[in-house]
Amino acid sequence: MSVHVVAFGNERGACSEDDPQSSLIWTYLGRSALVSETDSSLLLNSANYLRNPSFTEYQACVFGNVRLVIHDCPLGDIFDSDWYTSRNLIGEADIIVIKYSVNDKSSFQEVKDIYAPLIKKALNHCSIPVIISAVGARQNDVPCTCPLCISDRRSCVTASEGIQLAKELGATYLELHSLNDFYIGKYFGGVLEYFMIQSLNQKSIEKMKKRKKPQKCHEIKPPQLEQPEKMPILKGEASHYDSDLHNLLFCCQCVDVIFYSEDLKEIAEAHRIVLCSVSNVFMLLFNVKSPDDIQDPSVIRMAQTLFAVDQEAVYPVSNQRSSCNSPVRVIVKDSFFCSCLSDILHFIYSAAYQWELLEGHIKKKVKDSSIVEDILEKVKCILEIPGKVNSQNCRLYVSKRPLQLCNSSLRLFFNTTVLADVMFKIQGAVVPAHRAVLVARCEVMAAMFSGNYIESNSFLVPVFGISKDTFLSFLEYLYTDSCCPASILQAMSLLICAEMYQVTRLQHICELYIITQLQSMPSRELASTSLSVVNLLRKAKFHNSDCLSNWLLHFIASNYLIFSQKPEFEDLSVEERNFVEMHRWPSSMYLKQLSEYRNYIHSRKCHCVVM
Repeated sequence: MSVHVVAFGNERGACSEDDPQSSLIWTYLGRSALVSETDSSLLLNSANYLRNPSFTEYQACVFGNVRLVIHDCPLGDIFDSDWYTSRNLIGEADIIVIKYSVNDKSSFQEVKDIYAPLIKKALNHCSIPVIISAVGARQNDVPCTCPLCISDRRSCVTASEGIQLAKELGATYLELHSLNDFYIGKYFGGVLEYFMIQSLNQKSIEKMKKRKKPQKCHEIKPPQLEQPEKMPILKGEASHYDSDLHNLLFCCQCVDVIFYSEDLKEIAEAHRIVLCSVSNVFMLLFNVKSPDDIQDPSVIRMAQTLFAVDQEAVYPVSNQRSSCNSPVRVIVKDSFFCSCLSDILHFIYSAAYQWELLEGHIKKKVKDSSIVEDILEKVKCILEIPGKVNSQNCRLYVSKRPLQLCNSSLRLFFNTTVLADVMFKIQGAVVPAHRAVLVARCEVMAAMFSGNYIESNSFLVPVFGISKDTFLSFLEYLYTDSCCPASILQAMSLLICAEMYQVTRLQHICELYIITQLQSMPSRELASTSLSVVNLLRKAKFHNSDCLSNWLLHFIASNYLIFSQKPEFEDLSVEERNFVEMHRWPSSMYLKQLSEYRNYIHSRKCHCVVM
């Protein structure tokens, strides 16, 4: 066995003679009792130094038969001139010694700047004992070893500086005031020999572990299975449900309610389906509910005192309206409420999030604070906001329950004939709907119900190429901004319907549902399922679902062993097959290595010595 020691630094000072016999390592090897006399001649002469002038190599025997190899590197430029050799020296070292002269500030700075960072890097990978030796007596009358002394700090290296460096490296710090028998033999030698013994014990333990291990280290190792490629990430689309309904108030399409002042001046236009979804007052006004259905008497009183539906008066006719039926004309009895009605409608159509904005608009139009309070109280009664009129109360209420203009309110009118103004004929059945919701939520529907198409004046609209269940799921999304397909095939049918009507967010929801369901399938279920992923890929490409088609290709490649055994795998195009082969997991190289390893293991078992 052997122990390798690497010593860095110059402990002889800048002005001392360059004599090897005055060095710390030479002195230790010459005076140590552990070094055999017969082996002391193994210390290499200057010929080895001339061969590599950057370091000197010493060899000796210690503890009887343990070979001690010491590389002394006094010059810092070894890392510039022979980086490969110096790196190997640190890597093979069992013990590292750092030495410097306390009277040579430059030698300490060289140790700190050059050697210390490299040793730190080496200690990150393995645990090597480090000894820091401060050699010499400081050039004062009385050598000071106090860490707080600064009398000779400018010219000498203080003990505190050496201790700090030892802390950074986790090293043992020694001060050797002279190279005599006490400091070299007992002090430095005792610490060095302790670490030698520790190193030899560690090597003996490792050697015993290697002997106990079977001879499998020489066998062929099993191939390493690489990780599959990361699947493409699908980008979602934020909901624009509230903005869709708010924009409906501006487009003035499918208007079926017109508000007038008492002098029959047109004030604002609106949609019954939206107004009834937010208030029982409007439900009572438009006969959606009867007074017997309303439990709050203030709602009945508000509907009777604030509004009146009039069919007998003569009104100006507008040619711009495209609704099949004549709009309901509502007279607003309160003049102050009538003057603020447009702001109130904007507040309702924007899901009633901006109470302070509504209050500010009303105060600009009405200067009397008591009238402003009365108008806000009526708005609260219409929207059924509890409590007294104040901004904080209303703001807290609508933040928890943003009115009823949300997906839960319009859900009440989904697939019902109440207020329905269009019927879709599909697969022999009739599905009721409301033009205002369709126009607000779907641009294709908005164009279809405009004055340029026959559907704009038709009550019954046929639908082809879609099943009734799929179309109902599509309408449910338009009304509620959510959908929950029952299966992957239904989600694909809904995706095709969404692509037909250009509702991109619904497409993304269906794509995400299909991906989530496929990812949750265990391998056994994926292998036995009758669902054709290649067919899904075909439909996704045909209906311009690029994200889903790209993901499905990666999914087939990541489950290559399953899909390559299915008959549908042959339906892939040449381009798709090349993509799958390029990104397949596991790779063909891994399968080849695995086959070779199995053959090797099988051959070893066939020639088993024990059997």
